[in-house]
Amino acid sequence: MKFFLTRILDVVARILLLIYITLSLVALSGYKDAAMTMTQENLKISLDQALSFRDRGAVLIDVRSPAEYAESTIPGAINIPLFTDAERAEIGTMYKQVGKQEARFRGIEIVAPKIPVFIHQAREAAEKSDLPLVVFCWRGGERSRAMTSFFDLAGIPAMQIEGGHKQFRNHVLSYFAAAAWGRLLVLRGLTGVGKTLILKRLKQDGYPVVDLEGLANHRGSAFGNLGLPVQPGQKMFEALLWDELRKIPADGYVLIEGESRHIGRVLLPKALHSAMQSETSIWLKAEMASRVRCILDDYPARDDMRQEFEKPILAIKDKLGGEAVGQMLELLHAGQWEELVQDLMVRYYDPLYQHTFPDRRVEVEIEPFAGSLDVLKKTIAEILTGDVSLAQAGGDT
Repeated sequence: MKFFLTRILDVVARILLLIYITLSLVALSGYKDAAMTMTQENLKISLDQALSFRDRGAVLIDVRSPAEYAESTIPGAINIPLFTDAERAEIGTMYKQVGKQEARFRGIEIVAPKIPVFIHQAREAAEKSDLPLVVFCWRGGERSRAMTSFFDLAGIPAMQIEGGHKQFRNHVLSYFAAAAWGRLLVLRGLTGVGKTLILKRLKQDGYPVVDLEGLANHRGSAFGNLGLPVQPGQKMFEALLWDELRKIPADGYVLIEGESRHIGRVLLPKALHSAMQSETSIWLKAEMASRVRCILDDYPARDDMRQEFEKPILAIKDKLGGEAVGQMLELLHAGQWEELVQDLMVRYYDPLYQHTFPDRRVEVEIEPFAGSLDVLKKTIAEILTGDVSLAQAGGDT
């Protein structure tokens, strides 16, 4: 009895796989049967609908190759790639050199054995939300169409985004071109005053905050990426930034850290950077001891990273000269971190930024670690109401 039951289950599994393969042939070969076209149309969803589903907790599935996904995706999407990077390259080469039909059938050969795995992954993803899975590829073409069909056949509700990731990318670009966010209140100050730390404290107190350096995985300095994960690519950075800024109502505001347009190897969108220059800035001031502590707290594993600090120190040799850089390297190798950080600020960072005081600024003395933020909060309220006295450009700092 057990033998016959096993055989029956095996036959059922094979039949299901044949159905999956048949569906693959339909989806990947471009067959346009009227009933199939109607079914496919019923499984499509606009980008606006997809983003609305996302905000309500739907799981988004990017079926592009791992390399495409790593470059940029819709924030929060998981990757269930129809093809690996190597398989995608193989299909693309065959498409160009042999022909469209042969490439399609090679794709089916690659995909068919993996369909049960895709279904299993989709079932796990579907458990995270009551909404349908939202599936996309580059431009809403055959890859996402095939995967959506697989899921639908297996009884897993799924929808395909029309236009795919290409449509989402255009949506992000249009958003930054329109510059439809609220007011940007910019926190600025010399290196080490604790701008990022202050923003985190304000966020804990319920203030709207966008952490540019956190999104960029970079501290915005010569030593900015040491000890941090690899920076996102430009497209992914802009997608993450869009996801934060879109939450600000047009009549609202957000607190943001002053940055140059470059944050490591990513760039702030031009319209956003320009908007940051036009708003009244809050210029934070702190004692040197607090500034040194802020910097050192950013590098908790610094003793294990001494060699990694050498390159950025050597990179400022043209500005400071060989003797000064040599002295800094001696401090580095001796593990005299406090002296090294103070030397860097006095000789390099402070002179570099001393002339960048914005014309429209309010200066606030701050203790970044545990001091009260009441003065800063009062300043924020005064800027929002227009009842604030500005410091003079070039004045005492």
